[in-house]
Amino acid sequence: MAKRAVYPGMFDPIHNGHVDVIQRSLQIFDEVIVAVMANPSKSPLFTVSERLEMIDEATANLALGTHFRIVAFDGLLIDLVARERADCIVRGIRAVSDFEYEFQMALMNRKLSSTVETVFMMPHEKYTYISSRLIKEVSSYGASVHSMVPTIVEKRLAEKFPPK
Repeated sequence: MAKRAVYPGMFDPIHNGHVDVIQRSLQIFDEVIVAVMANPSKSPLFTVSERLEMIDEATANLALGTHFRIVAFDGLLIDLVARERADCIVRGIRAVSDFEYEFQMALMNRKLSSTVETVFMMPHEKYTYISSRLIKEVSSYGASVHSMVPTIVEKRLAEKFPPK
């Protein structure tokens, strides 16, 4: 039976750690659905449409020959998982500090749907310090994030934060 996973997140913006987790997920699951949260209460820098476009371009070379989709959603993650008939939720863990929150969310999702598992994946160690929040902050001061993000994200950040 094919195993389908949902990898949810704000992806505001997608960075190399996210891409690494997507690539690792594609090696394990038959299908991976990257689910972009449309959560305006978090005041994202990029619109859902912009985030979908950046993910599409950043993963274009990964999607060849794989079962891979990108979707937008709002509401409960577990509802999206049910609609997509997925078996698993993939969550990236960079450090121990991420674990407590992610563990709590995994237990809540299990309570809401006992048939869905959560898999925690670590990105390559060279990406463990990267977060979308830090990427945006560093970029807002004009510093280079070239080694931390796909080219499309670097370009879009430069548009949002033009050199001073």
